[in-house]
Amino acid sequence: MEKKKVAVPLVCHGHSRPVVDLFYSPVTPDGFFLISASKDASPMLRNGETGDWIGTFEGHKGAVWSCCLDTNALRAASGSADFTAKIWDALTGDELHSFEHKHIVRACAFSEDTHLLLTGGVEKMLRIFDLNHPDASPREVDKSPGSIRTVAWLHSDQTILSSCTDIGGVRLWDVRSGKIVQTLETKSPVTSAEVSQDGRYITTADGSTVKFWDANHFGLVKSYNMPCTVESASLEPKIGNRFIAGGEDMWIHVFDFHTGEQIACNKGHHGPVHCVRFSPIGESYASGSEDGTIRIWQMSPATADEHEGVGANGPGGKVKVGANEVARKIEGFHITNKDGPSEG
Repeated sequence: MEKKKVAVPLVCHGHSRPVVDLFYSPVTPDGFFLISASKDASPMLRNGETGDWIGTFEGHKGAVWSCCLDTNALRAASGSADFTAKIWDALTGDELHSFEHKHIVRACAFSEDTHLLLTGGVEKMLRIFDLNHPDASPREVDKSPGSIRTVAWLHSDQTILSSCTDIGGVRLWDVRSGKIVQTLETKSPVTSAEVSQDGRYITTADGSTVKFWDANHFGLVKSYNMPCTVESASLEPKIGNRFIAGGEDMWIHVFDFHTGEQIACNKGHHGPVHCVRFSPIGESYASGSEDGTIRIWQMSPATADEHEGVGANGPGGKVKVGANEVARKIEGFHITNKDGPSEG
């Protein structure tokens, strides 16, 4: 009897609290990288292909809700419950700048040209920081109708996308005027919003639905009901024929983009799934959970029992240094933080 194929994830340990955000860099000359945000206050950088730990950014004093890498994966950014957003050197782990806010920072995003950092959070205000002049006051765009949950750039940094924690809809802001030009209506608050790699679609998760919107004309392209309340969704970046979703049932669901039919259901996490993201080449995807682990899944399932995989190297173990890391002279960084992390 033929053995049923099961997807075998690489299990990445290291975080001591729930993983709440994941972000893949684009493909760089040194490969691609994965950064994770956790309530343990310490974002982590990994090899995006193997999951191997590269380093931990130490310095936040509260839960880190959001993280991202710039286009070249040379700098990282993180938004935290300690009322700051920080910029980090992704090669050394050094903190380059800390931007003070008046409340919890829930979301952050580098502009496409890497010169600006966008932040949003409980203050109901979008801030745009000029990274070429980090000590200058940020540009502030207020009048968000609720506490900001997600932010993103689109249209070559001409438009900003934001969603709120407490009310439905996605708002699209004109960067020049600072005004909302369009609202994508949803019944439930949007917990995940992703602009596709080719700039065609906005993928959103709200309640138990995943929606795809035309990123240029803002019409609703597709809407699919999910088997449970989902917190995050991501569209395959190369062909765009599949998407993934994760939420409170602890599983990673894979669907056909054109029909909404479920293709696969990957089990492995021991808590709700807070974030899912496709890698930039579309051959694998990552999930982060309440259980404190990150799992990296291959699109083509392997036949084996679940194991801890090569991605299991945590901060306490040896870091496998491949050719890409040698080229970047990365040997793992870990900056000591004298004050213990606290959740905000």
